[in-house]
Amino acid sequence: MKIGAMELVVIFIVALLVIGPDKLPQYARKFGAAMREFRKASQGVTQELRESVIDPLEEAQKPLREAMEPLEDISKGLKSDLNAVEKDLKNIGKSKPQETKPAEAADEKTAPAEEKPAPAEEKPAPAEAAAPTDEAQADSAQVSEPAADSEEKQEGESA
Repeated sequence: MKIGAMELVVIFIVALLVIGPDKLPQYARKFGAAMREFRKASQGVTQELRESVIDPLEEAQKPLREAMEPLEDISKGLKSDLNAVEKDLKNIGKSKPQETKPAEAADEKTAPAEEKPAPAEEKPAPAEAAAPTDEAQADSAQVSEPAADSEEKQEGESA
């Protein structure tokens, strides 16, 4: 609470009327001395509190703050990751012009898997590599026959 010039003039006029012009300087000196004592006492209490309470607490907090720094860094990283995820979730339904078509993306994902040979096919035996076996021919014949049967059934149903 600060007292301006106008407030001081009003206080001085009221004091002059109440106390009188003869005793006003004497009371002003007493009031000034009381204010000095009050400031000294408050500064002493403040200094004592700082030395006995605040400084030891700050010293005790230093190791805790140092221990918290890595946790704060982790927290900041998690918050940034969370913000990125939230942003991605908000943009899920929105289309981007540079995005590839889903069919093309699916082809790109399956293409590398098709290029990889199966572990059994990596080292074919010399006899197997030269000529296919009877079992392989029979399997391929069985696969083609059901396809032909299903085509015949579809033609019969449509006719």
